[in-house]
Amino acid sequence: MNLTELNKIAVAMVQPGKGILAADESSGTIKKRFDAIKVECTEDNRRDYRELLFSATDAMKNHISGVILYDETIWQKCKNGTPLVEIIKKAGSIPGIKVDEGTKPLPGCPGELITVGLDKLADRLPKYYEQGARFAKWRAVIDIGAGIPSHTAVHANAHALARYAALCQEHNLVPIVEPEVLMDGDHDIDRCYQVTEWVLKETFQELYFNRVALEGMILKPNMAIPGKKSAKKASVQEVAEKTVRLLKNCVPAAVPGIAFLSGGQSDEEATAHLDAMNKIGGLPWKLTFSYGRALQAAPQKAWSGKTENVKAAQSAFAHRARMNGLACEGRWSPDLEKKAA
Repeated sequence: MNLTELNKIAVAMVQPGKGILAADESSGTIKKRFDAIKVECTEDNRRDYRELLFSATDAMKNHISGVILYDETIWQKCKNGTPLVEIIKKAGSIPGIKVDEGTKPLPGCPGELITVGLDKLADRLPKYYEQGARFAKWRAVIDIGAGIPSHTAVHANAHALARYAALCQEHNLVPIVEPEVLMDGDHDIDRCYQVTEWVLKETFQELYFNRVALEGMILKPNMAIPGKKSAKKASVQEVAEKTVRLLKNCVPAAVPGIAFLSGGQSDEEATAHLDAMNKIGGLPWKLTFSYGRALQAAPQKAWSGKTENVKAAQSAFAHRARMNGLACEGRWSPDLEKKAA
């Protein structure tokens, strides 16, 4: 493991004003997105859409530090034969790869999931490195509901995240550690805080036991936020203050950066929350974004599968990337959204 190199990449992934584009939707997830814009989910269409994003020069050069790819995408080439990985690199962005293989029901824990894919991971990582990936991502999913999460689910997922992270560092890939507490339920912000605190503490304990170097990783957590069905909403300020307090209680200062997932928030909510946290300031780590849907919903809609809409889609992507880039530095305001509109 080359910790100096890992740290250099991790620091570059959270550089000021830039964040990570999560373009690692599985074929099933991107099919749902394409169905919504009435585009057939073929391999060519998936490639064309991602090529459109990666070749959006303004967005990529100025606001995107890294791109998380799906296994299919990392091997694909553009229409003109250039590998997609090369387009990402040319824009000054770092290619990364999602390496988990999704979730399965966790035995003995009704309604809870475990992320799978550790079995042959040690064999897969060198191939991804050779193809140009310099970081990887693994997502654990924790649901809040009646009697859940259980200790079994929290511990099993934290342990798998730590084992994945150790394997990545062994193969000189920076691990993005993503323990996601879902916002699907009717729980309030304090319940989310409580569960996320538990999940993060368990995760960092497992990272320690598995000898993961904190200087060579990035954390990708959820924010402290009420469930979608909660009767009690939370203001932008409350989300920011509680999330920052939570992170200060759980995340060691050695971690170079925290790149939030958007987890079902609207585009503008995800930006506003990130901005409010950075306005609090005085934090030991960089706070940035690793958004999928919150960066892509607008360009997908603008594109709708039509070649003549590529420029419009790229400008929609550039706008969202710019807004989130400003939020990384606490320089965003709702007025900027209105001006662009």
